[in-house]
Amino acid sequence: MDVETLRTFLDVVRRGNFAAVARDRNVDPSSVSRAVAALEAELGLRLFHRTTRRLAPTEAGLVYFRRVEPLVEELERARLGAADTESHPRGTLRIASPVSFAQLNLVPLLPDFAALYPDLALDLVLTDGAPDLVEERIDVALRLGPPPAAGLRAVPLARMDARVCASPAYLERAGRPERPGDLTRHAGLLLHLAGFRDVWRFRSPDGRVTEVEVPARLRTSNAVALKMCALGGMGVLLQARWIVGRELRAGTLVDLFPDFEVSATTYEDAGVWLAYPDRAYLPLKVRVFEDFLRRAFAAGPPWDAD
Repeated sequence: MDVETLRTFLDVVRRGNFAAVARDRNVDPSSVSRAVAALEAELGLRLFHRTTRRLAPTEAGLVYFRRVEPLVEELERARLGAADTESHPRGTLRIASPVSFAQLNLVPLLPDFAALYPDLALDLVLTDGAPDLVEERIDVALRLGPPPAAGLRAVPLARMDARVCASPAYLERAGRPERPGDLTRHAGLLLHLAGFRDVWRFRSPDGRVTEVEVPARLRTSNAVALKMCALGGMGVLLQARWIVGRELRAGTLVDLFPDFEVSATTYEDAGVWLAYPDRAYLPLKVRVFEDFLRRAFAAGPPWDAD
């Protein structure tokens, strides 16, 4: 049996079906099924229970999985270690990132990164979810919000500094709110994602906290779409500076409460994080990407930097 067949078997156990593994590998599901069937034939064991609705490992399959997984991981570490002796990264770097953040702050950096490392291919996965990095073979992910969960190494890249803003046209039509409580009479453009609320939390310079429930004119999970609506005069927006920094400097959006700290999240320690599986060996391709992003974000997320 070859190592690639074993990797396929491990991925099927983790993902729970042939179709998901086939999508990850950009192959036909039948080829994944054939690889597993060939492994079963070689071992003389039935590794999975198969029905029309589900695929589950047999007891023998689970035992085999537990014994083989660390061996394959060690072989992968050995392969990466040998490849890294060439002193420049090769292969494919699989990156996951939230959609809007990638559009503004990651994708514009990729041409420069690719020019630095011409032998490294990039596989960019855009999702506003939180994919399992091991199951989906993600080398490195950008995460927004609190520090990533245990089992991941987390590198802080930037604070999640949020501002409340609106376009000059909207303020001319609806009037400028003088205090946070006035927002109850304005049209809110709200981010519809886990961890975000309709209640905006304001902290004044003297430490007083005010919470304001903002009426929703529009809800969406895409931050860039919300910004476009705000620029079009549709309502009041609460967004991170990495979304609206350039527009605030250009005056196309106006910071309504520059003296307040503002948040709409259910967590306090929000930020931009680079995360990757917590393993003994960190591949060179991940190390160079981390170093590149640290430099690129030294002055803040690119969309917010001068």
